[in-house]
Parts: sequence; structure tokens; C-alpha cells
Amino acid sequence: MNFHAHYAGITEPVDTCLVGSGSFGRSYLAQSRRTRLVNARIAVDVTAEAAGKAFAAAGFAPAEIALCTTGAEAKAAWNAGRCVAAASLDTVMELPFALLVEATGSPEAATRHSLAAIDAGRHVALVSKEADSVVGPGLARLARDKGVVVTPVDGDQPSLLIALASWAEVIGLEIIAAGKSSEYDFVLDAATGNVTCNGVTRSLPALREHWLPGSRSIVATAAERARILGEAFPLRAVPDLCEMTLVANALGFSADAAGFHAPPARVPELADLFSEHREGGLMGGTRRIDVFHHLRLAEEASFAGGVFIVVRCDNDETWEMLAGKGHVVSRSGKTAALYLPRHLLGVEVVTSILDAAGLGRSGYGDDYRPRQDLVAVAQHDLAAGTILTMGGHHHSIDGVGAEVRPAAALANDRPAPFYLAADRTLVRPVKAGEAIRLGDVAIPADSGLLAMRRRQDVLFFAENGAPV
Repeated sequence: MNFHAHYAGITEPVDTCLVGSGSFGRSYLAQSRRTRLVNARIAVDVTAEAAGKAFAAAGFAPAEIALCTTGAEAKAAWNAGRCVAAASLDTVMELPFALLVEATGSPEAATRHSLAAIDAGRHVALVSKEADSVVGPGLARLARDKGVVVTPVDGDQPSLLIALASWAEVIGLEIIAAGKSSEYDFVLDAATGNVTCNGVTRSLPALREHWLPGSRSIVATAAERARILGEAFPLRAVPDLCEMTLVANALGFSADAAGFHAPPARVPELADLFSEHREGGLMGGTRRIDVFHHLRLAEEASFAGGVFIVVRCDNDETWEMLAGKGHVVSRSGKTAALYLPRHLLGVEVVTSILDAAGLGRSGYGDDYRPRQDLVAVAQHDLAAGTILTMGGHHHSIDGVGAEVRPAAALANDRPAPFYLAADRTLVRPVKAGEAIRLGDVAIPADSGLLAMRRRQDVLFFAENGAPV
């Protein structure tokens, strides 16, 4: 596809408002200076100063940036052609932007901001997957009814994987599994046996014995690697499961294992690992979601947190030819891996903005619904009174893991969505291995996230909890 032709009908730049100027937002602001069809002159953060610093980091001169505390100040700065930095979305809501880029990462704030934009007739690019995993389908439905679009964003894995998987199905490929690599590679120094991941190095010389499977089972080899790496590194990250939940909700995929298999693997092994049991792989069926931990040597290219699919090889001659051209085909020749080893954060958000605001299209597709829930599971005994504080780069909760399970309407005796439980207080003890139920946590009555989830449940579930 020629992208110049694809967007040729968009003749005026789309004005946007960014809320949340972290690393994702800053990369978007910087790239927007080079994009002809998108403008980003409005940014909101916890303080106007923080938003102003994001503009400065993107290369705007101090004289181009206005710190605004009132709507009047924001309007004057806008009319003067300056960048508007504010501490509240309310301050800038009267400015003529067409699309909100929501990148706070806060489930409550992202829901509040998205609803405000939808009610005002603005499109939403929902970067905050934390809110999306709880209420994304409901927000998308409300937006559709208002004549606007909520979309995931290119630059993050869910949108890229939805595109890759839907492309594959359009051209007639049968998908066994779809997923992504974890955010940071495991890099082996073969000489020393040291393994480095996200700046942390551990001595794991035993990994060298399982680096190449040779004639051994690739699944068994991956299990040994997981045992070795698991002694020094965490092998599950909530954001990975969260992102794949969005893909499942868009495409009707499901988790093969609620906590994912997440094997440590080299790229040439993907087609074997994510094949079905009958082919010696991990999958118990087709159209499954999962992740893998990319293993590589320092001189090898990173998978860069990219996305992949494993597809059925249904014509021997075709796939023998493609294997000869370097495509990753399994030992059996029955499955192949196709992959996109990149996600460029805010650098590539513009395509999603143009699709939504310029073409009226959402990256979710036309049937985004709550098919799977990301639920919170206690990793050790949790006492009543424990505050489930969400924090860190991965927005995780100490002592709490996540699983992907079939979605259901909220009920006190049903598992709570992970990010609905985040930052709440337990009112009952929860034993290790048990899901944290909605009735186990105290959620303030004025929670906008809870209210929106209940609205979503009405849209997609009958009174008996069955999907509609």
C-alpha cells in the first residue's frame, strides 16, 4: 500500500491534544514536528511545567511554549501560534483539537479523559492500555454512537499485532498463535555465561548448555532455559498480558494458558514453539495469544519488543520455497513464523491518528468487545488491609500477578480486572494462587473506572452474565 495515496484525501492537518507527557508522549511530540498532516501543540500533564518541559525536550524554543492555567490563557496562546502546556484537560477543552492522545497510563484518569473527549465529539487515540483492558470496548462503543472513533495506536504492540494478524487472515493464512516478545531481550555473553536484561547482568553459565536445542525437543529446551533464567529474572510482566488482552478482544483470540507459556526462545524456534501439541508445540488449539522472551547474542539483532504470528503451512511447495528464502519454518514444515521486529512508540502514532480523525477508522476493527479479561491473582497470601499499590515502569502490583481469562460482567464473587483492583485496599484476605474478586477490594463509589465498567457490562452482557 502507498501511504501517500492512502491519506491523499486528508488535506488539512489534524490538531491533537496529548495528555501524559512521559516517554511515549514525548516521542510523539518530537515526531509531530516532522509530520505534515498532524499538529501537536497542546499537552497536558500533572503540572503545566511538566507539559512545558516535554515541549522543550521535543525541540520547541521557550518562546514557543505557554504555561496556561485558565481557558482564556490557553485560547490566547493557541491564537498566537504557541504551544499550550496545561495541568488539566478542562483548561484546553475549548481549543479546536480533533483528537485526544491519552497516554497517562492511569486507569482512572485515562477513562475520565477519554469520556470527556468523546462527550465533546473528539476522537481518542487510547495509548493507556491499563484503562483499555478494563473499559476499552465500552469506550469504543460509546464513541461510535457519538460519531467519533476510539483507536489503539501504532507504535504500541496491540495495534501492530491486530494489523499483522488481520492481514494474515485476509490473505487466507490460518493463525495458530499471535504474540509479541517481552520488552527487553535476554542477551548472552557466550564467553562468560553472563546474561543481561534491561541493564541487569547475572552469571548463568548453565544457559549455554541449552542455547541450541540440536536434535532435542525445542519445547523441552525452552523449559530448561525458563528454569535457569527464572532463578535470576522475572519471566512474567503484567503489561505483556495486558497488551495481548486487547488483541484478543479485537480479534476473538484467547489465551492458551491463563498466565501464558512465555518461553525463552530464539527467533528461529518460534514456528516450533507456538505450533499445536500434535506438531510438538505448546498450543492446545488455534488463534491463541502468548508472548516469548527473546534470547540472543550481543551481536545479533533485537526483536525490539515486536510482534509475530505463527501460521499453518498448507502447501508444501510454497513453504519449501519460502523457507529457502529465509522465512522461519518449523522442523515439521507444518508451521511458519511471520514477524515485525519493531514498535516505535510515539514515532508512528500519526498513522493511527490519520486513520481515526481523517478516515473514521479504528485500529480495533468493527467488533471490539470484551472477550477476555486481565484479572488480578495473588502471588502470595495477602492480608486484609493490604493496599494494592500500582507502580514502577511496568505498572505492576507487588505480590499480585495477572491472568487472561474469559470476560464476564462484574460481580462480587468474580475475579476483578487487574487495573480496576489497582491502588485499592483489600477488605478480605486472599490466599496465594487465588484471583482477587471484586468483593475483596474497596472501590470508592465515585470511581469513574468502575462506573464505566458497569456501563460496558450493560452494553455487552445480559443480566445473567452471558455475552450479548
